Amino acid sequence: MARSQFRFAHRLRVRWAEVDRQGIVFNGHYLTYFDVGVTEYYRALGHPYPMEDLLAAGLDLYARTAQIEFHSPAQYDDELDVCVRVPRIGHTSLEFALEIYRGDLLLVSGGLVYVSADPSARRARPVPDFLKAAIRRYEQTPPLETGGGVMGASR
Repeated sequence: MARSQFRFAHRLRVRWAEVDRQGIVFNGHYLTYFDVGVTEYYRALGHPYPMEDLLAAGLDLYARTAQIEFHSPAQYDDELDVCVRVPRIGHTSLEFALEIYRGDLLLVSGGLVYVSADPSARRARPVPDFLKAAIRRYEQTPPLETGGGVMGASR
């Protein structure tokens, strides 16, 4: 995906605790960077997490799928841009596309799928309309909306 397809980017700096002996970011930290990006994306939508509207509806969002592909390593003290967009909204799930850049160089790409669910029953429930509407308003390219699963998810 081209960087220009992302309206949202969050800048972060690689900290010493996130690198290995060679000064390269340990691979597991990229999922943390993805999580930070998604959290800041929700804030940009006007719905910081945890979302009061979501909790009031008796819902929460749960990670279902994570995919990551490494292109080039990040190093200690690099400034990184975590780019986030929602290319697809399912009936009960949201798919996030993410890319991490240092300047114009793509370092990592991947995706996350979150499922909307009732926290007490742990059963999938439809993505609330307020969240779908906020994503539609925010994205440059409207997300594909499907009734089925996304990125390998069954919901």
